[in-house]
Amino acid sequence: MLTPISLLIMRIGTGGLLIIWGLVRAVGGYGSELSQNYYGGIGAHDMVQLAFGWGEVALGLLVVLGLLRKYTLVLSAVILVGGAFAIWRHFLDPFGYYLFANPEDADIFFFPSITVAGAALALIALRDLDTLALDRFFSKKDA
Repeated sequence: MLTPISLLIMRIGTGGLLIIWGLVRAVGGYGSELSQNYYGGIGAHDMVQLAFGWGEVALGLLVVLGLLRKYTLVLSAVILVGGAFAIWRHFLDPFGYYLFANPEDADIFFFPSITVAGAALALIALRDLDTLALDRFFSKKDA
């Protein structure tokens, strides 16, 4: 019973993070700034961030609930692993001693993103063991 509970916790964590960041983009108005600072300005337009933010919220809810996992877990991994690639320097140099021009640009709070990326990939790999997902209750075949 520990494996399904662990996978549920990972779904809540990864889906919850998508919901939070989606709200930051859609409601908080920080999406353009995030795009400029960490993604080279890709998708920095406010309307793009608004659409992406609400899409991220919807995806996060589906992940938390365990619905359409065949698709939602892959999409969440693309976002979470892709986001981790954008901040790779924070994993290799969390204190800013080597890879940052200014150590104050380093942010140790980005370091856990590598764990989130791993959890997103583990959810895909262990999907068949996730018996507490709602799509398991709505379908006779594996989701």
